[in-house]
Amino acid sequence: MVYDYYASGAEDQPRILIDVSKIDMTTTILGFKVSMPILIAPTAMQKMAHPEGKQSNTLSSWATSSVEEVASTGPGIRFFQLYVYKNRNVVAQLVRRAEQAGFKAIALTANDSGLASYVAGQIDRTLSWKDVKWLQTITTMPILVKGVITAEDTRLAIQAGAAGIIVVKAAQGRVPVFLDGGVRRGTDVFKALALGASGIFVSIACTTFALQLSRDTKQSGFIMVLNHPNTIGRPVVFSLAAEGEAGVKKVLQMLRDEFELTMALSGCTSLKQITRNHIVTEWDAPRARPAPRL
Repeated sequence: MVYDYYASGAEDQPRILIDVSKIDMTTTILGFKVSMPILIAPTAMQKMAHPEGKQSNTLSSWATSSVEEVASTGPGIRFFQLYVYKNRNVVAQLVRRAEQAGFKAIALTANDSGLASYVAGQIDRTLSWKDVKWLQTITTMPILVKGVITAEDTRLAIQAGAAGIIVVKAAQGRVPVFLDGGVRRGTDVFKALALGASGIFVSIACTTFALQLSRDTKQSGFIMVLNHPNTIGRPVVFSLAAEGEAGVKKVLQMLRDEFELTMALSGCTSLKQITRNHIVTEWDAPRARPAPRL
């Protein structure tokens, strides 16, 4: 308690004398209500960290549990990450199984940089915008396109019928935008929302957005993702190793508390009150300041 007192109180507080006793962090993601705009991407080899690893709702493509087993672990909003194989029959079967298991959306990964040679060899290099439309013919789940970083690709994603985009530069408010990676503190969440993001995805040990896609031992192929330990990855996987599910919950609670504190210090009681005016970026024009008076 004494250390906490000494270490606290150094945060910036741009707004004062605003009642922030009740802060609402709830939002909707593709129409589904969530308690905060912070979601978790998957990680590989969770069971190597803790036996409870496969029970979390962040099961990776490397996991040995099926999509049905993941869905049976309990209620939750699950998205299905998709790398498109050369064998489209396998892709179609995986998508249908995910939909039948109750997954709520497809996250189509359009960028494959950094994939291991074996994994890259399984991916269909002919993937194009027409495949976004093809996916819509085999599933009723909304399609998110991951890997968008230019305004031109944003426009093409919208034209192709994408329900949202992940990792984006400019979407002009026409589809929800999600930030994938680069989040280490609750202040980062606040900055992302101030810049226009609808939510952020934090990885346990990867840069990939997706949720709960698992190895399909019955098919001729299976999806594997080369994960990279960035974002807030190590604290979460370390907490899993130390305390299992309870440890992961603790880390997420810390991130939530930091985000809530940032909202309070900024005078925001709801996510709608977080605006572009709350932050200053390197590319902003200098803001005029009133001249001091004696």
